[in-house]
Amino acid sequence: MLSHGYAVCCGFCCLSRTKNIRSYSKQDWSQQGRSFWFVSTICRCYQIIFQEDIVPRAADKFFHRLSPIIALGVAFSVYGVIPFADYVIIGGRHVAFGIAPNLNIGILFVLAMTSVGVYGITLAGWSSNNKYSLLGGLRSSAQMISYELSMGLAVVAVIMVSGSLSLNEIVLSQYGWRWNILLQPLGFIIFLVSAFAETNRAPFDLPEAEPELVGGFNTEYTGMKFGMFSLRIC
Repeated sequence: MLSHGYAVCCGFCCLSRTKNIRSYSKQDWSQQGRSFWFVSTICRCYQIIFQEDIVPRAADKFFHRLSPIIALGVAFSVYGVIPFADYVIIGGRHVAFGIAPNLNIGILFVLAMTSVGVYGITLAGWSSNNKYSLLGGLRSSAQMISYELSMGLAVVAVIMVSGSLSLNEIVLSQYGWRWNILLQPLGFIIFLVSAFAETNRAPFDLPEAEPELVGGFNTEYTGMKFGMFSLRIC
């Protein structure tokens, strides 16, 4: 169920990205099949799934296959500690909406998993045996490590206000208009900017600069491996 929901969210992210790109290029969305946007999303999914998987001859094939697994696995694992809603009582038992939403160190688990994701990006650039991919991997890893520091400081402010490392307790502490965005507006801005940098979104997309690096760390990836890197940032 979680994977299906994640796929639906990625589809809406692709739709939003397409609409933004067309608005930048001054294309009329209503004239480009607005009523059939879902067809375009489905076609893109099938294109990625059935595209030929090409591996460079001189690449390290083991780490070349392992890198997208690490990148996507880290992204999926973070959802295990997120409380999607409050618990419900069914048959006298408390049923939580999540895998481990009451983990007492949930926020540390999220920060740890996002740190591990750097290995997937670095290995992807190194294992491709391509200078452009290697430079893109180094750029991406340096940027992710740098902005993880500011993201961690922004999270520390939330921990101090909430008094807990549990994501469930942090959510419950905001009951009654005690939202952390109101109590820590500067921390929210820092966290938002860091999140854009962690996912290589504009204007922090220098690691994937096409004029300089062709496409960044995922230059030598095709098919579903390339799609796994795309799902990581959705």
